[in-house]
Amino acid sequence: MTEVRSATPDDLEAIVAVHRAAFGRDAEAGLVRRLMAAGRAAISLVAVDEEDTVVGHVLFSPVTVEEGDDGKALGLAPVAVLPEHQRQGVGRALIEEGIGACFVREARAIFVLGSPVYYAAFGFMKASSHGLHDAFEGGNAFQVLPLTVEGLSGYRGRVDYAPEFSEGL
Repeated sequence: MTEVRSATPDDLEAIVAVHRAAFGRDAEAGLVRRLMAAGRAAISLVAVDEEDTVVGHVLFSPVTVEEGDDGKALGLAPVAVLPEHQRQGVGRALIEEGIGACFVREARAIFVLGSPVYYAAFGFMKASSHGLHDAFEGGNAFQVLPLTVEGLSGYRGRVDYAPEFSEGL
């Protein structure tokens, strides 16, 4: 049984190890380090097992919207689960808790670049249907979840993730 809690500074090395193991490379682990060092980890949650060992992580950071930006939009990325804990609902629990934390924080919308099939289950929809696009040309994989009825009101144009996403590419 896993529990989701807020990440602490002491969790950083375990979080980095989770991203490395899940993706088999250093890119996401480096991104997490850069976002945390820059103070852009708006919401950082970990999934832990019975021994309080970190088995999963999700991070939300601020994004900017070309038109209508008000500082209330967040990007979901990255999210990772240790390979031996995948397909057990850990990622789903992290994302659901993260969406709830974004709502509590009074975010208006969450953006993600990922599988449309996977993220549709959380209510995400094509961002392009709302006049929004990303710098990475994600097409249908670039999605948005409005957190309020007026969540996307006034938002138009390009959505940019924190500069740390472009570093190390």
